[in-house]
Amino acid sequence: MADCVPPYEAATLTLPGGRTVEIPVLRDAAGATFLDVRRLFPETGVCTFDPGFNSTASCESTITFIDGKNGRLLYRGYPIEDLAEHGDMVDCAHLLLRGALPTRAQRGAFIVEATHHRLVHENLIRFFHGFNHDAHPMAIMVGVVGALSAFYNDGMDIRDETHRDKAAIRVFGKITTIAAMAYKTAHGQPIVYPRDDLNFAENFLYMMFALPTCPYALDPVAARCLEVILMLHADHEQNASTSTVRIAGSSQANPFACIAAGAASLWGSAHGGANEAVLHMLEEIGSVENIPACVARAKDKTDSFRLMGFGHRLYKTTDPRAKVMRDMCHKLLSHLKIKDPLLSLAMELERVALSDEYFIKRKLYPNVDFYSGICFRALGKGTYLIDCV
Repeated sequence: MADCVPPYEAATLTLPGGRTVEIPVLRDAAGATFLDVRRLFPETGVCTFDPGFNSTASCESTITFIDGKNGRLLYRGYPIEDLAEHGDMVDCAHLLLRGALPTRAQRGAFIVEATHHRLVHENLIRFFHGFNHDAHPMAIMVGVVGALSAFYNDGMDIRDETHRDKAAIRVFGKITTIAAMAYKTAHGQPIVYPRDDLNFAENFLYMMFALPTCPYALDPVAARCLEVILMLHADHEQNASTSTVRIAGSSQANPFACIAAGAASLWGSAHGGANEAVLHMLEEIGSVENIPACVARAKDKTDSFRLMGFGHRLYKTTDPRAKVMRDMCHKLLSHLKIKDPLLSLAMELERVALSDEYFIKRKLYPNVDFYSGICFRALGKGTYLIDCV
């Protein structure tokens, strides 16, 4: 957005009592209009009231742009559909963290740098031994990610851009290792160390599912599906977890402690837990025969039952991520040929909803959480690991 430097465009606000105040008008690169109210309270004693930031931009950003009306999601100006089709997590991470897609040389250097940070300190692994075997993986994630601040604190100056970039690369390199260790801990299995010869998604699958008793055969379709899921969820403007990290970071706290705070926010069912909620809903429906009754209940405003994974607060048309995820979901199910009643139920629910005038009229299409929840089920990940991923 443009800075408020005179001369600037202004809107006139009339306060109770007749006093008028000039409010600077800002416009972003897409032409959206914002009123700069930063000086409103200091100069007038009047505050704005906007729970949930529904009408408030909390910062300037060049990272992600959401056009909910037209169903667009851009990372640094690139449509998410193009990135998911032609890129991978290295491209995505380099784009989001450093502002541009990498050249061949930059890509190679970024891979080396991120791979170097996959291992975690052996003393950090001891933290996993202190959790109960049935602990929720997100509880483990919040605790262990926060503990990274004890290992990377001395000499860190968060006002230094190079220090912030190194912290970001460390998070990118280690977070899948920690998530996989949380998965192994929750299943009572031995921890599997990362392999430098595997790409981001392949290494993640390997660390979660490999066992020391037998070779692990990587499935390229499954790895690609996981990679697409991670790319589609890499950023989504100022959502709850991002805002939480920014608020924690505003006090100049250790970056890893801030990321742990964001992970705690992500844990909630109204945020990262939405994928998990989809699977719980499918389990509640139970069988294909129950779909008509459940759809009728979802339409009944007096009934508390809701179809999870349909519609989106921001997108007034189809979620662009859902288009990509739907194709990937069907490709994965066709490839794996899994006979799972819950997956069959999900596909039938999708068919019913997409042909029902009630959902079509209200643009309640299956969203990215619906399809990624199904993919997690097909990939064999425990329900409670979804938030970690």
